Amino acid sequence: MISILHLDPSLVICVKPAGILSQPSPRSEESMLSLLAARCGGGIFPVHRLDRETGGVMVFARTQRAAACLSQAMARREVRKIYCCVVSGHPLPERGVLKDLLYTDRARGKSFVVQRMRKGVKEAELSYEVLAAGEAHSLLRIELHTGRTHQIRVQFSSRRLPLVGDAKYGGERGELALWCAALRFCHPASGRMTTFFVPPPAAGIWEEFPGQIDETRLCAPLSIQS
Repeated sequence: MISILHLDPSLVICVKPAGILSQPSPRSEESMLSLLAARCGGGIFPVHRLDRETGGVMVFARTQRAAACLSQAMARREVRKIYCCVVSGHPLPERGVLKDLLYTDRARGKSFVVQRMRKGVKEAELSYEVLAAGEAHSLLRIELHTGRTHQIRVQFSSRRLPLVGDAKYGGERGELALWCAALRFCHPASGRMTTFFVPPPAAGIWEEFPGQIDETRLCAPLSIQS
């Protein structure tokens, strides 16, 4: 069952479970689109994606106009996308900006940090802050400035800080410790700025950091010079 946070004629805000595709693929027709269409009725239009292994807050449009407005806002970086993740190791400095050039190999389903711009290479940028640190793991909040395939996973893995549960990029095997915790954007119909926040489930690796993820702390601006 998909958890619906908000539903109106323009949008549906929901919580995507880990393991469900954001959009259908040739190998699987079940996705957030099909599940939401069955639940809400009418058309459902995607405006962003989460990796199959990633759970968290997502917004879908219910009209083509709303989809166009949100897609334009995404392109202008007017939609704040805030994630939590747990990495193996301890990032230094404890807050900063990561900028890389990423190439996605579609045949292998994997992205790589590369050193020069060429065909198929795109710039990737994110801000991060360490929220808490344990003996072996660190809890981070991340704000994406670009939306590249596997961006968070590959940018930290390239710095020998793989996400817990991310065997694809050198991490420990298990559930991927990556969660989209908050979206903040201007509603395309009302014009009101709105925030939707859902913390990661209090289970698995997240249990190492009790009480460290709250809306006020997570959604505060990251004052980092890029």
